[in-house]
Amino acid sequence: MTIQAETMIIPTFDDVLIAHERIKPYIHRTPVLTSTFLNELTGAELFFKCENFQKAGAFKARGASNAVFSLSENKAAVGVATHSSGNHALSLSYAAGRRGIPVTVVMPHSAPQAKKDAVRGYGGTIVECEPSLSSRESTFAQVVAESGAEFVHPYNDPRVIAGQGTCSLELNEQVENLEMVVAPIGGGGMVSGTCLTLSNVAPDIKIYAAEPLNADDAARSLHAGHIIADDAPETVADGLKVPLKDLTWHFVKNHVTDILTATEEEIVDAMKLIWKRMKIVMEPSSAVPLATIIKNKEIFQGKRVGVIITGGNVDLDNLPWNKN
Repeated sequence: MTIQAETMIIPTFDDVLIAHERIKPYIHRTPVLTSTFLNELTGAELFFKCENFQKAGAFKARGASNAVFSLSENKAAVGVATHSSGNHALSLSYAAGRRGIPVTVVMPHSAPQAKKDAVRGYGGTIVECEPSLSSRESTFAQVVAESGAEFVHPYNDPRVIAGQGTCSLELNEQVENLEMVVAPIGGGGMVSGTCLTLSNVAPDIKIYAAEPLNADDAARSLHAGHIIADDAPETVADGLKVPLKDLTWHFVKNHVTDILTATEEEIVDAMKLIWKRMKIVMEPSSAVPLATIIKNKEIFQGKRVGVIITGGNVDLDNLPWNKN
C-alpha cells in the first residue's frame, strides 16, 4: 500500500482510506462551522473544520490512532513512545490507552501545563527535556534505548500522515466546491495528509500552509527549495515550533501552493476573534490560518476556503491576551 522512495516510505491514498476505516471507532467526524462575520471580514466563504472537537482535543488523534492500531500484537505489547510539545503526546497517550498498551512521551519542560495534565490523564508517562529539538531528540533516544518501545514520530511517519489525511477526506465530503484549504504548519503532518488526500480526490483545490513569522522555517524552506530547520524558535503557537522532515518535505514541496506567515500579534488577534465570534475554544496554533487569511485577503477573496482548526488544548489560566 506504500511507495518506497529512496529511504522514505511514502503513504498512498489507499493508506488514507484504510486509516479512515481503522480509526472510525476511536475518533469523531468533526463538524464544519461557518461565521458570517468572518466571511464579511475576509471577503471569502470560510468553512472551519473543527478538530478542536476531536478526541484528545486535536487532529493528531487521527494519526496516533492509526499508528497504534496498525501495530502487530507483539510490537504493541512493548508499548509506544514519542517526543512532542503537546498534542501528539496526548493523542498518542489517548490511542495507547484505548488499546491498553504503555506509552512514554518526551516533552519540553516549557510545554503547556494543560497538555502535560492531559498526557498523564490518559495514562502516559512524561520524561521532560529542554525546549529545543536537539534536547528533545537526544532525551528520546535514551528513552527508546531503555524501553524498546515503538517510535511513533509526531509527523514524519507514514502511518501518522495517512491518519491525518482523513481530516481533509471528511472536509471534502462535508463542503462542496472548495477552492482552497489552509492549515497550520510546523513539522507538516497535517499539511502532508491534506496534500495526500486532496491531490487524489480534488486536485484543483489549492493548498496553503500558515506559519508564525517567528518560526517560519517551513516558508523559508519552500522558497529556498530545501529544508531549513530552526532549533528552538519562540512563538505563542507552541504546536508549530518543529521543523519539516524528509517525508513531510516531500508533500510540501510537491503540493503546497505557498506558505503564508503571521506575526505574534496577528495570531493572538485571530485567536481572540474566533473565541469571540464563533464561541469555540481553540489554541494559538489553530489561529494562524485565519491570521494569514486576514493578512492576505487578496488571495482568498471570493473563494470557498476550508480552514482547519487543528486543536483546542489551551491553558485557560495562561491565555495569550492576558499576558503583561
